[in-house]
Amino acid sequence: MKLGMRQCGGDRIGSEAEHPPFEGTAFQVKVWNAMKEIPRGEIRTYSEIAVQIGHPNSARAVANACGQNPYPPIVPCHRVVRSDGSLGGYSGEGGVETKRRLLREEGVEFSTPS
Repeated sequence: MKLGMRQCGGDRIGSEAEHPPFEGTAFQVKVWNAMKEIPRGEIRTYSEIAVQIGHPNSARAVANACGQNPYPPIVPCHRVVRSDGSLGGYSGEGGVETKRRLLREEGVEFSTPS
């Protein structure tokens, strides 16, 4: 079940937001917890998250875990981008355009198209 912002208390995103317990692999849960710690208005790359959770060669697996995020945007996978600066994907409703909008609302701008 994916919850939208209205169902989750407005703009409560990240470490301050509540959600049901995670159900996923140990790796996915590590990724999702790391994403919750990214401050509003900041971004990380899939590679940076991989290093942070102790799997430095697992950027693609991090991207996959982001795609399986059960609670976007509460668990802010929109704050994780590709190493080349492009947005990458977004599993929440509205796809990449929603990711771009959420980041803009947080003060993050992108010059790359996707």
